[in-house]
Amino acid sequence: MIKTLAFIPKWTLLAPLAGWALFAAYMIISSPFVLVGLGFALFACVLAAVHHAEVIAHKVGEPFGTFLFAVAVTIIEVGLIVSIKLAGGPGTEGLARDTVMAAIMIILNGVIGLCLLLGGLRHGEQAYMQTGVSAALATLAALSIITLVLPNYVTTLPGPIFAPAQLAFVGTVSLVLYATFVLVQTIRHREYFLPDETEPSGAEPTQAPLPSDRLALISGLFLLVSLVAVVWIAKTLAPTVEGLVAKVGAPKAVVGVIIAGLVLLPEGIAAVRAARANRLQTSLNLALGSALATIGLTIPVVAGLALIFDWNLALGLNPTNTVLLLLTLLVSTLSLSTGRTTVMQGALHLVLFAVFLFMLIVP
Repeated sequence: MIKTLAFIPKWTLLAPLAGWALFAAYMIISSPFVLVGLGFALFACVLAAVHHAEVIAHKVGEPFGTFLFAVAVTIIEVGLIVSIKLAGGPGTEGLARDTVMAAIMIILNGVIGLCLLLGGLRHGEQAYMQTGVSAALATLAALSIITLVLPNYVTTLPGPIFAPAQLAFVGTVSLVLYATFVLVQTIRHREYFLPDETEPSGAEPTQAPLPSDRLALISGLFLLVSLVAVVWIAKTLAPTVEGLVAKVGAPKAVVGVIIAGLVLLPEGIAAVRAARANRLQTSLNLALGSALATIGLTIPVVAGLALIFDWNLALGLNPTNTVLLLLTLLVSTLSLSTGRTTVMQGALHLVLFAVFLFMLIVP
């Protein structure tokens, strides 16, 4: 069957099957070699799941495709967070916060910094539709401050924890803001996010052929297989990951960076490729859309689980990360406010990302 699937890469079909096979083998033989194989399998399953979600999203079109892709990525992220939290027990109250903070820093500073730097080096000055980018940044700023900074200043419970009613309200508000943004992006004001008016005519085409019903059905099946594999493999690897982080003396927040980096890697690669192909609008849409989905979908789901299972969920950032978050939002607003970018903006964002990583290791 694999030979007949000309439009589905073979590795996206083999990866989840290999992941399940290694998982079954580890249940029988707890070998370190199998454990290492599970680590590679987890990485491959995440990439495969994202690929199959993209195929289905392209098939069903907008706005349902955007929601479907975001939901698939959110399931992966939430599955990793919940798996590590259940395996870690006490001391993992801030895992969701660390993951979301890492995702924001990776996207706004790491991914966008690389896009602007590499795109600028190759094409000089690049253009984009500033109206759509400003709307995305405004939504991201509101979501970030409400979910990650506000918990430190509430008085019902001592920060950095929301009271149950506050947590439910913030989760609902986050979901509403994200849904409104997707509605604006895909239906009401699609022209603000389309690359046609701002990208050069010589840019490489981005629209892939529409997959057939058969290929979409196969991708849907393997998407489900991949997502379940990710959750179970992550649960198996969670104690090992936390043990390695503790062994090297790194803070627990490093686990959040690992989760965020793993989930965002496929979209990050796609964004950088688009920037190098002189499609900066597409690149920024991918990057900022990922950041918004990370908060607008992950936080409501994790908040709901915390309320149902009575988890202690700490969302408020420490002072250092609060400063870095506010600085990143300010710099992003200024550097993406003109409709054109150069290597200067890219270098600036990458320096901020380096500061975040350094302060994470040397707080």
